[in-house]
Amino acid sequence: MLTALPAENASGVAAVRRPRRSRALWLIALIGALAVVMTLSLVIGTRAVALDDVWAALGGATDGFDRASVAKRVPRTLLAAVAGAALAVSGAVMQGVTRNPLADPGILGINTGASLAVVAGLAFFGLSAATSIVWVAISGAAVTALFVYTIGSLGRGGATPLKLALAGAATSAALASFITAVALPRGDIAANIRSWQIGGVGGGTFSSLGQVMPFLVVGLVVCLLSAKALNSLALGDDLAAGLGERVAVARGAAALGAVVLCGAATAVTGPIGFVGLVVPHACRLLTGVDHRWLLPYSALGGAVLLTASDVVGRVIARPAEIDVGIVTALIGAPFFIWIVRRSKVRAL
Repeated sequence: MLTALPAENASGVAAVRRPRRSRALWLIALIGALAVVMTLSLVIGTRAVALDDVWAALGGATDGFDRASVAKRVPRTLLAAVAGAALAVSGAVMQGVTRNPLADPGILGINTGASLAVVAGLAFFGLSAATSIVWVAISGAAVTALFVYTIGSLGRGGATPLKLALAGAATSAALASFITAVALPRGDIAANIRSWQIGGVGGGTFSSLGQVMPFLVVGLVVCLLSAKALNSLALGDDLAAGLGERVAVARGAAALGAVVLCGAATAVTGPIGFVGLVVPHACRLLTGVDHRWLLPYSALGGAVLLTASDVVGRVIARPAEIDVGIVTALIGAPFFIWIVRRSKVRAL
C-alpha cells in the first residue's frame, strides 16, 4: 500500500545536500547538453544539413535550400527549448505547492483544461489573435487547476497525492471528451485541432514566439521568486507559517506562476505531457530539494528533454516526423509507473 511522503521529502527523492561546486558543474553540463541538442535540431531534419550551412544561415544567409531549411528550423528549436523549460518549471512548482510527487500539468489535467478553453474559443468565438489564445489557455488552465485541487481535497485526509492524481486523470478524460465533442461537428477546424492536440513544435515561428514569450517570462519570474517560499512549504504549513511565510499567499503566487507557464506553453505547442514530471525528479538527483537550485536546473533540463525529443521524432520516422508529444509520452509513461511504484503515498 502507498503511504504518505514526509513533507520535507515530497519528491520521493532523498533530501541530500549538494556541494555548490557539484551543482555548478552539473549546471555547466546541462548548458553544454542544451547547446548540443539545439545544434542537432538545426542540423537534423527531413534532410541533414552541413554545419557550414548552419553557421551561414545563423549569420543571415538564406540562399540555397539547406540554408533556407535551417532558417525554418531556428524558431522550431527555440520553441522546443522555451516550451520545455516552461513545462518543467511548472511541474516542479506544482510538485512543491501540493507536496505531490505525481504532480504534472498533464497528469493533473491542466494541459487538457487549457486545450479545451482554446478549442472552445476557436469554435464558438472565432479566436484568431495569438495573444487572445494565450489568455484563454491560461484561464482554462487556472480554472482546471482550481477544480482538480478542490475535488482532490474532498474527503478524509485532504489533498493527498493519490487523490489529486485520480482527480486529475478523471478530469482530463472528461475534458478530452468535451474537446472531441466540440471539434467533430466543425470540419473547418477539426483537422488543425487534431494535429495540435497531439502536441508539437513543428509550427513554431518567430511571430508565435514573440507573442508567447512575455507570458513565459512573467510566469518564470514569479516561479523563481517563489523558490524560497516553496522550501518553507515543503516543511508543512504549520512550520512554514512559523517561519513567517503567509502560506495561502505563497501557495497561490507559486501556483499562479506555474499555471501561466503551463497555459502559455500549451497555447503554442498543444498539450505535451510528462515533461513536468520527469525533469524535476531527475534534477532533484543533482540538486537535492532546494527550489532555488531546482527551478533553474528544471528549466535547462526541460529545454534539453523537449528539444532532444523533437530531434528523435524526426530521426526515427524519416522522411516523416513523429510529434514531440508522442515521444515524451513514450519516455514519461514508464517513468510515471516507476514513480508510483517507488513513492510511498497514502491511499484514500
